[in-house]
Amino acid sequence: MTKTNDLLSAAGVNTRLTHGGNDPADCFGFVNPPIVRGSTVLFPDAETLSTENQKYTYGTHGTPTTDALCNLVNELEGSFGTILVPSGLAAITVPFLAYLGAGDHALVVDSVYFPTRRFCNTMLKKLGVEIEYYDPAIGAGIEALIRPNTKLVHLEAPGSNTFEIQDVRVITEIAHRHDCVVTMDNTWATPLYFKPLDFGVDISIHAATKYPSGHSDVLMGFVSANEKHWKALYQANTNLGICVTSDDAYQILRGMRTMGIRLEHHQKSALDIAQWLEGRNDVVRVLHPALPSFAGHELWKRDFKGASGVFSFVLKAEEGKYKQAAAAFLDALTFFGLGYSWGGYESLAVAVSLIDRTIAKGPSEGPVIRLQIGLEDVADLKKDLEAGFAAAAGI
Repeated sequence: MTKTNDLLSAAGVNTRLTHGGNDPADCFGFVNPPIVRGSTVLFPDAETLSTENQKYTYGTHGTPTTDALCNLVNELEGSFGTILVPSGLAAITVPFLAYLGAGDHALVVDSVYFPTRRFCNTMLKKLGVEIEYYDPAIGAGIEALIRPNTKLVHLEAPGSNTFEIQDVRVITEIAHRHDCVVTMDNTWATPLYFKPLDFGVDISIHAATKYPSGHSDVLMGFVSANEKHWKALYQANTNLGICVTSDDAYQILRGMRTMGIRLEHHQKSALDIAQWLEGRNDVVRVLHPALPSFAGHELWKRDFKGASGVFSFVLKAEEGKYKQAAAAFLDALTFFGLGYSWGGYESLAVAVSLIDRTIAKGPSEGPVIRLQIGLEDVADLKKDLEAGFAAAAGI
């Protein structure tokens, strides 16, 4: 029996993740699509070659493997089209280059992913684009920052490292009244827990390196657009010559089949540990949107369907010894690896720096430690964190 779009659209999220993207009937009954590697695509005759009037024309423009992944992402996002790029950062830079040019002004949330800020302050500045950072809690106040040459408003919710929640619908409605393109980095929530396009966002950005991959072994980004903004995004990506391999697309597609189940585990374990940390005397506060004590909790509760496995906490430490206490805490960990990124099966911990912030300064009562809660048993992770706290207390 052939699966229909109507049948899948009415199904639960894990069913859609399992069956979406491709139909085994198109692959001779194999449940997974083939990995189609290639650069050259042959045309049947000179006329077809001159008009490029066939589905596949060159390896950089897509393969059946990359199409299967794009189809699945479109189904989850509710988007008109999706491009695949080689990293999460590229998923931000490509749409910025697609919609911004010399003389334009863009508004970017101050709690943005640091490499995004670096790109804005270097490459975009060099190209003649003016970037202005705004407070993530600005809400309707963003209208006062919009100028006649403001072309783009970029959101990231929750914010990077400090997890501020933005009022996405209010910001998008105001931005659209001024004909601005709205982009949003939705990596933390994934389309399973938040669908940006349903809230008026034009471009949903995702670091597929993280939860879609799930295994810390593939780099990729998704950029999903509504119909109005799809053509400009697709053309910019084509002009830049950016693409991904079918091998990597296959790996991400395979990871996404289990993403719903993994996210449920990440969410449950992370909330358990966050609540445990809240009750400790050696923790100043916990930065997790799903906690009622968190400043943006009500917004999160209103708009999001769940929480992922990444959050931060402020470690209690003697003033003047923040860096040493954080280092002692991290060096005492065993199950928590010390490394960047997140979304894989293993737990990670890093001390975060907020010195790049210009408006949303973040916590200053102690060092901020970001945790990625993996798939390990919670009891083992708590024991590991206990060792970290004991080491930090000795500083």
